[in-house]
Amino acid sequence: MGYDTRDDAAVYELENGALIISTADFFPPMTDDPYVFGKIAAANALSDVYAMGGKPVMALNLACFPQDVPSAALAEILRGGAEKLAEAGAVLAGGHSIYDAEVKYGLAVTGLAVKDKLLRNNTPLVGHALILTKALGTGIVMAAHRDGEASDSVEAALASMERLNKYAAEKLDGFAISACTDITGFGLICHALEMAGDSVTIVFDSKGLPVLPGAERYAEEEYTTGGGNRNRQHAGNSVDFSGMRTALQEVCFDPQTSGGLLIAVDSAQAGDLLAKIRMDDPVAAVIGRIAARESYAIRFD
Repeated sequence: MGYDTRDDAAVYELENGALIISTADFFPPMTDDPYVFGKIAAANALSDVYAMGGKPVMALNLACFPQDVPSAALAEILRGGAEKLAEAGAVLAGGHSIYDAEVKYGLAVTGLAVKDKLLRNNTPLVGHALILTKALGTGIVMAAHRDGEASDSVEAALASMERLNKYAAEKLDGFAISACTDITGFGLICHALEMAGDSVTIVFDSKGLPVLPGAERYAEEEYTTGGGNRNRQHAGNSVDFSGMRTALQEVCFDPQTSGGLLIAVDSAQAGDLLAKIRMDDPVAAVIGRIAARESYAIRFD
């Protein structure tokens, strides 16, 4: 798998049938705490491997750092990233750093997968249910926090972003999963558009969406992001909101850092899978279903 698909990472098949998953991600801080930022950036970079049914095995640090910032901050970023890699069971095998005007950090990650368990993001089956494993709204909450607001919501947002998707991904074995992706910079809507492709319509339950505390309220106060506006423009006329309130629309377009997995699973198995996922990710919820193609790629009930 490469550029010709909508998948979350590149996949290379070895002669013995084993699969190598390769992905990379890095970005500037969303928090002033370098240690927390390192954990979040690492969790985000690892997520694509989990979304494809793989196991991370190795990673390389990618770091950009200004010369006038104390090196102790970089050490804390790298410490946070190394701790998340250890939690994932992956080896930190080095990396590369450069001087830059702005701090940026992430990972190039290598994972392994078995061919018959590889998950794609654009192969959902009609009738399957959709599970989302994390709450939405991290971009909005952090935008409000940067303006001195969201003191009651920021800890929940940071905890969500730090959490590995490993624990939800480990529950998928033995279930009939037709598609999976992780919700990151394109937000729920645009990642769902990738999943729907040209073949199905995704029907979301607007009342069943897990949302971070305060996120919808801050959206009403216009703490939205440029990325969210770009996501709305990209979606164009592909979404039928059916009178859904604007603030919740903004939450669904909001770019997520280290967001949850969006999983299409046989509806008869959705309850059992959700119960297992909630053992470690209690906010997970069934948020919709896969329907035959309609006039819209996404519809909200």
